[in-house]
Amino acid sequence: MLKKELIRRNPLKLMGYEAEDILGPGEFGALTARAGVGKTAFLVQLAIDKLLRDRTVLHISLNEPVEKVCLWYEEVFRNLAFQSNIKKLDLFWETILPNRFIMTFKAETFSVAILKERLADLTEQGIFFPQMIIIDSFPFDKTQMDAVDELKKLAKDHSVAVWCAVKTHRHKEPGPDGMPYPLYDIAKYFEVIFELQPDEKNIKVKALKGGPDSNAADLIVDPSTMLVQDNTRSA
Repeated sequence: MLKKELIRRNPLKLMGYEAEDILGPGEFGALTARAGVGKTAFLVQLAIDKLLRDRTVLHISLNEPVEKVCLWYEEVFRNLAFQSNIKKLDLFWETILPNRFIMTFKAETFSVAILKERLADLTEQGIFFPQMIIIDSFPFDKTQMDAVDELKKLAKDHSVAVWCAVKTHRHKEPGPDGMPYPLYDIAKYFEVIFELQPDEKNIKVKALKGGPDSNAADLIVDPSTMLVQDNTRSA
């Protein structure tokens, strides 16, 4: 019952998607926002949902140490449990940790080639086989299109869905199709693109590409917990 209650809060289900996983093997999803709006917390919420469903998640962080990434997961998980009035967490938490693997890199030394080597080390030795990869702070604004091509090929070769946090910039206007910089020329690589939009007291989640049907309710992130609000409970 505890797991079912937490899974029920899958952000994508709350947003109106019917499937639990909107990204198939080899597909890309992007979450865009300016710095400090909540990209990491949202992606961690997606990752925890995956872990709760006994799937494996590789979280790649550029510039943040493992300890800080772990704290993100613990905080988001505890907030989710608090909202669901679940009190006995520790044993439950320990059962999902083996399905998570964290890698950290310095942004200036990270490359798709290095990621490919590290991933091969894990899979060829039977250590870890990710079913979802989260890449936090990949520098798309400094990345050549060839590198994005390579990253897409890596995802397909490993049959893994990849979510990327993409930092946007206040001074850069959206492109003609509404895509924010730095996705002007690379949006075609992504099956799904979300944007976090600060709106006075809350943060809205807007689907820029691959969204649910137009009748779906707006998805709101509570800035105090950085969790997606479950408006279905008040219906």
